[in-house]
Amino acid sequence: MAFLVHDARPLERPTRPVGGDERSRAGRRLWRVDLLQAAAVTSVAVAIALFLAEGGAARFADPGAALTSLGIVAGLAATDLVLVMLLLAARVPLIERAVGHDAAMALHGRLGKPVLYLLLAHGVLLLGGYAIADGIDLWAEALVIWNLPDLPLAILGFALFLAVVVSSLVAVRRKLRYEVWHVIHLLVYVAVLAALPHQFSVGGLFVVGSWQWAYWLVITFGTFAALVGYRVVAPVVATLRHGLVVERIDPVGDPRDGVVSVTMRGRRLAALRATGGQFLIWRFLTAGQWWQAHPYSLSAAPRGDRLRITVRALGDGSASLAGIRPGTRVALEGPYGIFSEASRSRRRLTLVAAGIGVTPIRSLLESASFRPGEATVVLRTQGPAEGWLLDEVRELCHRRGATLITVPGGRGRGWLTPPAEQQGLHLLALVPAVADSDLYVCGPRGWAEGVISEARAAGLADEQIHHERFDW
Repeated sequence: MAFLVHDARPLERPTRPVGGDERSRAGRRLWRVDLLQAAAVTSVAVAIALFLAEGGAARFADPGAALTSLGIVAGLAATDLVLVMLLLAARVPLIERAVGHDAAMALHGRLGKPVLYLLLAHGVLLLGGYAIADGIDLWAEALVIWNLPDLPLAILGFALFLAVVVSSLVAVRRKLRYEVWHVIHLLVYVAVLAALPHQFSVGGLFVVGSWQWAYWLVITFGTFAALVGYRVVAPVVATLRHGLVVERIDPVGDPRDGVVSVTMRGRRLAALRATGGQFLIWRFLTAGQWWQAHPYSLSAAPRGDRLRITVRALGDGSASLAGIRPGTRVALEGPYGIFSEASRSRRRLTLVAAGIGVTPIRSLLESASFRPGEATVVLRTQGPAEGWLLDEVRELCHRRGATLITVPGGRGRGWLTPPAEQQGLHLLALVPAVADSDLYVCGPRGWAEGVISEARAAGLADEQIHHERFDW
């Protein structure tokens, strides 16, 4: 048997009415995404306009001046994009609710190389332009500009940024522990602060009291204010306000799998406005754990004063959670992500998961609005009746009137293990109505990419496909 369709009798009507505005809600969210993208592009244009408005447009009369001008433009664009990167990582609610955490951080990562190239161009073009203007060779010019105010700090900033970009390359990142990579990544803040002084002390563009000077200070310190506010102050306030502690640790399935559910209790948790499918960043305040930040999805919809996550031991940090004692205090940050009702664009739902990716799917199934017969859950499991949280998912499907399909076997790319391929098994065969639904996919990257490829081949638009990544 390639897959098993479980009984799902509609015994419960939805607790909330299902509105007909899913498409309009999705349209409003995508409109906000467009506005944010336009704002990012505009910010780069304004950065370049600062130079042109100050008379830069007239500085292309000779080769030396032209190279120098291009170097200044490259530096301004690079600095502006670095600020955009920092805002994307600041977890600003407006950005998080529009594009989602995964998409924001993916764009943050993609900007790294272009910024590095612009910074290299900034240095090389300025060096060449100054050398031509002074009539000396590049080495002699390098010795001259080394003595300019704050230049050594700027070079240190570039070196630190280079280290951050190199550590984020896939080939390098795979060789690093998450904690090591994270510490290196934090150097980007030091890099920006180190490079900032030379922008005001060299060149004369940002003259104290000028509108260019005021604008640059506002966007720079505004960005750092957002970082401090949303990455430091807000989590501390939330942690103190909600007083979250570990209530119990429950093993899930075979203990050898290393999967546990962590139930936490707190106060006024409704104020978090967390919902099924979202994740929070957790710090368990005990020896050996307090300094580690864990991004885990909720595995049950928030209820009263309880939150629950379900974690598989995939590394040292996650493996140690099984030994945490009840009563341990928990610091939290979030909730984050739009792997939730916030990204709905259709009335129908198709929820697809493999492995521990079942956790946000299970909580989303519990909290999502749909009528009996409008939701289908597809789980890639070890066996027809084996899978983490499978009993809970089965009970929820039975109670809410959703169809549950389990597909036993290994996790290749999508369903393409040999038995599935031989029987023509693919997403459209499993869920014939998938093209008229929102598809939520959570599982290992290669497997999820295979499922998403099948979804696009079945005719789903990008706005209908929602993917939750849980690797780094």
